[in-house]
Amino acid sequence: MSAPGENLRIDGDRLWNSLMEMARIGPGVAGGNNRQTLTDEDAEGRALFQRWCEEAGCKMGLDSLGNMFAERPGTDPDALPVYVGSHLDTQPTGGKYDGVLGVLAGLELVRTLNDLDIKTRHPIVVTNWTNEEGTRFAPAMLASGVFAGMHEQDWAEDRRDADGKRFGDELDRIGWRGDEEVGARKMHAFFELHIEQGPILEAEGKDIGIVTHGQGLMWTQVTITGKDSHTGSTPMPMRRDAGLGMARVLEKVNEIALDNAPNAVGAAGHIEVFPNSRNVIPGKVVFTVDFRSPDKEVLDDMVARMRDETKKICDDMGLGVEFEVAGGFDPVTFDEGCVTALRNAAERLGYSHRDLVSGAGHDACWINRVAPTAMVMCPCVDGLSHNEAEEISKDWAKAGADVLLHAVVETAGIEG
Repeated sequence: MSAPGENLRIDGDRLWNSLMEMARIGPGVAGGNNRQTLTDEDAEGRALFQRWCEEAGCKMGLDSLGNMFAERPGTDPDALPVYVGSHLDTQPTGGKYDGVLGVLAGLELVRTLNDLDIKTRHPIVVTNWTNEEGTRFAPAMLASGVFAGMHEQDWAEDRRDADGKRFGDELDRIGWRGDEEVGARKMHAFFELHIEQGPILEAEGKDIGIVTHGQGLMWTQVTITGKDSHTGSTPMPMRRDAGLGMARVLEKVNEIALDNAPNAVGAAGHIEVFPNSRNVIPGKVVFTVDFRSPDKEVLDDMVARMRDETKKICDDMGLGVEFEVAGGFDPVTFDEGCVTALRNAAERLGYSHRDLVSGAGHDACWINRVAPTAMVMCPCVDGLSHNEAEEISKDWAKAGADVLLHAVVETAGIEG
């Protein structure tokens, strides 16, 4: 298929204005956003996205998990669509760009093609995946995981938030359940633009990251049980301190990750301590160990080593321990053809670029299992993400959207 000319570019100001307008919905307390999945704010953001898509001549599809699909027709009725998108939901203290950039850049490329009256052979579909973040309803990338056959829909709909509210009930409550069967759509290819969420591109002065692989991830929830007792009157040798046990385990988690550096990482981000009182020795702790690596063998070894070390620590301290898999996915190798289309687009447009391994999970990691898929990234300031201080520049957003536009159009095929 012929490649678009290097003069084909998106309207950077229009993209930026759309990002800022979406950011008004579900504002955070420190300049970012709190637009968690299946909240009223999520519903409002979805409605704005649908209105924009329909104004751009797209027809909106909606499946029974709330995944949104805005289609720009192609000239060949038999050609499978090229999909592009990400997610509109945010962390509780999230930024204005994580996920949202990928969705609105997809909308912007449709607007650009409309402006220039460019027709593609394959339809183009801009997608908003439900519950990518996984903060309110674990695990992350929940609806795209069902789409790709990684989860059962009934199981997904029965996920509950911290208040006990059920995913399926909240989806019905906000009015964004469609009739379409989840996963019934077939794709010619899928592309996702995302902020890097890491410091490499900015540190090296690169405009674009071409994502060749995604790290595998394993979340292990660990529950350590000891005995609640008074901090002042319980002799040190007679304590069964679950908090101390956790501290020793977390030292091992850090050691295991460092032993597998530089590509592997590990930490515990979710920690609960019971009864969480100033003068009571913790009798129970629950925490989730997050290990990631682009090598499945390394990932499996880190998890196994953590479990062995944790069991030994708890046995030595007279503590009980239980493990539960809280989520995860295998490492991802993205489609060579899609990766090449992104790399060629960056070259054609004169943007500096380098290959990246994504350290975070993305909907593209699941969709890669059912369609040729690739990701492109733009820098973010100090690599900061999942934080209200998350920031990118207008030029970075434009560069990423330009590369996305070229790769999508080349894959969809220009008519005429």
